[in-house]
Amino acid sequence: MSSARLSIIEKIGFGMGDAGNNMTFAAVVMYLSYFYTDVYGISPAVVGTIFLSMRFVDAVTDPLMGALADKTRSRWGRFRPYLLFMPVPLAVACVLMFTTPDLSGTAKIAYAFATYFIMSLLYTAVNIPYCALGGVVTDDHRERVSFQSWRFILVGVAYLILNSGLMPMVEWIGGGDEALGFQYSMTIMSVIGVAMFLFCFVTVRERVHPSPQTQEKLSVKLKALAVNIKWRIVLGVTFLQALQFFLRQGAAIYFATYVLGFSAMGISAFITAGALASIAGTALSPRLSQHLSKRKVFQASTLALIAASCLLFLVPGQWAIVASLLFVLVSFMHGIGAPISWALMADAEDYGEWKTGRRNTGVSFAGNLFFLKMGLAISGGMIGFLLSWGGYQANVDQQSDSALLVISLLLTLIPAAVCLLMFWATYLFGLNDDDMDEVRSDLQARRPADETPSDSADDPSPAYT
Repeated sequence: MSSARLSIIEKIGFGMGDAGNNMTFAAVVMYLSYFYTDVYGISPAVVGTIFLSMRFVDAVTDPLMGALADKTRSRWGRFRPYLLFMPVPLAVACVLMFTTPDLSGTAKIAYAFATYFIMSLLYTAVNIPYCALGGVVTDDHRERVSFQSWRFILVGVAYLILNSGLMPMVEWIGGGDEALGFQYSMTIMSVIGVAMFLFCFVTVRERVHPSPQTQEKLSVKLKALAVNIKWRIVLGVTFLQALQFFLRQGAAIYFATYVLGFSAMGISAFITAGALASIAGTALSPRLSQHLSKRKVFQASTLALIAASCLLFLVPGQWAIVASLLFVLVSFMHGIGAPISWALMADAEDYGEWKTGRRNTGVSFAGNLFFLKMGLAISGGMIGFLLSWGGYQANVDQQSDSALLVISLLLTLIPAAVCLLMFWATYLFGLNDDDMDEVRSDLQARRPADETPSDSADDPSPAYT
């Protein structure tokens, strides 16, 4: 297995895949709760129920999708075919989710449930193979931080496109009709997302090949993964990382609107500044990881994120500039840790292969994605239920003190508490870069000397730089 560096084009291509994901997924994270409560017209409690209910389905569909991807054999590999065939149905489902039909009562809620359900299933069919692809592009754990950094830089670009463009586009296209504006604007964003997926498919290759055990039954795969303590810890890290991030992102529009009192342009600037800061942190992450163990970099950035979040809670709403700067700092620190957490997932998979002799990349990353979506669901449920408990009222000029407190807590202290647990989980993970060098060297020695770099001669790998 070559340890040469991946080409910049391939790193960008890999990042474009998750940028495509987030042209729809970021809209769900940042705007769907607002769309449901303030545009579509259903209560926050119902919104929370919608977000939570889908995770019971994911508990079944995610490992099945991972097993299906592991068993897939094609001229394009195991995971890349799904980036070719599934993005268009996902785009259609996303547009339908942001469509407001002329319904009322139970029918309106049923439509919201159904479209969110379909979108979630299709998102699973795209994103589990994409995430698993990150474990087979290379077996060099340092290169994984590098291409995961490109991934999160381009995810940041997708967030920027949404943050800076979506709400102005909704206003411009809708002409005051937010329902129509959201439908047409998400159509445009979804088409852009499909193009990003296709770029990823064309430029990225699979190089780490499955062992014969990949064809085992799903129950055997799950048992093999269950004995991998590092994988179990990474599941916890994934869940906590997602929970704190989605809480903050979901609360950001409410915080900017009601606590800081920003206009539509101010809200866009506030969220865009956070996205830019996250991109900057992500760009810095691989450089820091070259000099320090990536796990230590992750822990240090997490502690800084906790401190900045606590300070942000103490800042009064009248100090909008100070609050915005602290939000930027929080986003910057999150950006440093984000690519490392995904590199740790691949490290845990390597460790599992080293311990058991089995490599179940699709099922392994399906577990991680399920816990990520659990973080999304619980964050959405928490936002909906806590806003309802705090007395939040949609489409009013001024919220009650209790509602403002809940909004502030959702952006600051609650994510900070989650990050404290995440810090502890990464401490338990224990594997540093020197440990992974030994694991990787041992795995390379076990693999056949004639292992080829591509699944098919019809689909050769691009040159390394």
